[in-house]
Amino acid sequence: MPGFESFGDAERKEVQDVLDSGVLMRYGFDGMRNGHWKAKELEQALQEKLEVKHAQLVSSGTAAVSIALASAGIGAGDEVIMPTFTFVASFEAIMMLGAVPVLVDIDDTLTLDPKAVEAAVTPKTKAIMPVHMCGSMANLSALKTICDTHNLILIEDSSQATGATYQGKPLGSIGDLGCLSLDFVKIITCGEGGAVLTNNEKYALHADHFSDHGHDHKGNDRGAETHPFLGYNFRISELNAAVGLAQLRRLDDFVSIQKKNYNIIREMLSQVPEITFRSVPEGGEESYSFLSFFLPDLEIARKASAALKEAGVDGCFHYYDNNWHFIRKWEHLRDLKTLYPISSEVKEGLKYLKTKTFEQSDNYIGRNISCLIKLSWTEDEVKQRAESMVKAITSVLK
Repeated sequence: MPGFESFGDAERKEVQDVLDSGVLMRYGFDGMRNGHWKAKELEQALQEKLEVKHAQLVSSGTAAVSIALASAGIGAGDEVIMPTFTFVASFEAIMMLGAVPVLVDIDDTLTLDPKAVEAAVTPKTKAIMPVHMCGSMANLSALKTICDTHNLILIEDSSQATGATYQGKPLGSIGDLGCLSLDFVKIITCGEGGAVLTNNEKYALHADHFSDHGHDHKGNDRGAETHPFLGYNFRISELNAAVGLAQLRRLDDFVSIQKKNYNIIREMLSQVPEITFRSVPEGGEESYSFLSFFLPDLEIARKASAALKEAGVDGCFHYYDNNWHFIRKWEHLRDLKTLYPISSEVKEGLKYLKTKTFEQSDNYIGRNISCLIKLSWTEDEVKQRAESMVKAITSVLK
């Protein structure tokens, strides 16, 4: 990862089609397009590739999560269970709709711990939202069982794991709704963009309307469209969709390259007895965009992270002290620092963050290092990198 490492004639051709037509907006201007509908083409390609009935392209992964939640009717006062290890967009999207993010511990998959999820369900819970971090997945079978038991909606955020599969099915196609990010640093990219995936006709219709000011998209006259309900502008442009269309055709090649590089590094690291690797649920296959492993304790992981940087090994993340991805540094959430008033329901619902601790998450993230796998490395560069990683890590284990 990511796709931005590899742009070529395919992406340029698709973008040039849009520039030649002069129509950058995905809706309307039918007569000017010369038959080019890049967003529609990419939606159809996503449906086929990711094995879902409906794909709705939107402006970002954050927009995709927001639209997925709204499409399922989640809003004021509803609780959505999410992991402590994710990107800040997860709780931002929930709170934007007036719902309450309920954070629970992760396990050694680096994703939601089903036992912690089960313990967090209340009468206000409406959805469970696993986030498939760093190229691998949550235990979706266990989470689906919880959802079925409690009549909850399962929303997959597979922004960091496009190309991964679980029990033979692409991530994002397994829950009631799936969310993709197609931004500049994802496995495939539109530059900026996202997508909502679903097999549910009602949710698909809601996502289509909600992402474009509530337009019903009936007929060819945009001015004559009606508004069945309120919506917002989360549209993607034709230029962004054009880039993504070319990138999606290359997804299998990207994953294959990542897997090869991943396996070389993992095999080398496996020679270090103190290293263990993240757990991948049975039946799951990663996208191989990250290699995530555990060291014996927090202190060693911090020293190893520093040693890797000193050795010139870039792209290795110790998320324990990271501002964006782990709960420890989310003071703006804990203290409700916003530019706008927060409802009393959300304030009350988030009081738990003032006192709740997440020792299990601290344990796994504190010991974890996740290393980016790039497409552009030569085989010699990968081997040299692996050797440098082993040397740097063993130096702090002595």
